[in-house]
Amino acid sequence: MRKFLPLLLLAVIPALQGCFPVVATGVGAGALMVTDRRTSGTYIEDQGIELKAMTRLNDKFNDSVHVTVTSYNRNVLLTGQAPTEVLKADVEQEVRTVPNVASVLNEMAIGPLTSFASHSNDTYITSKVKGRMIEANKFPVNQVKVVTENGVVYLLGIVTRQVADEAVEIARTTSDVKKVVKVFEYEN
Repeated sequence: MRKFLPLLLLAVIPALQGCFPVVATGVGAGALMVTDRRTSGTYIEDQGIELKAMTRLNDKFNDSVHVTVTSYNRNVLLTGQAPTEVLKADVEQEVRTVPNVASVLNEMAIGPLTSFASHSNDTYITSKVKGRMIEANKFPVNQVKVVTENGVVYLLGIVTRQVADEAVEIARTTSDVKKVVKVFEYEN
């Protein structure tokens, strides 16, 4: 049996190579969940809420609105734009019907949909804020979720007041940030 082990390994290794990205992704997600304040069940539930909500919104509204759905601890933040108050309210109502949603904060703006350049700039701002949080090293960076829409930074997480204040200060003093909105849940 021992002399066949090297041959067996050589035969199995090519079959396992495709598994590495799956294993690495699972390990990465697991590492994020370990330091997250949410339970692993809630973490997965939040991802499901976002996916279900976006699928429903895309099916119902197509390109008539621009909406980003962010779920944290089953509390949903809606950002983006709708051309009318009626469409904004319809988006919120549709998201409220997604199973397991505890609450909805609708921060969608009324007006024309933002451009691809604006979305790219928002992504850049989010990266700068997260980078500065890492650089400051005042709290575990994945305790605070950062969402940027049209230059407005939304901060989510289950945090202490001290972490909230530190995160707000970092975001507030980051270039190109127009405004910071706290969507935190505070630990006792």
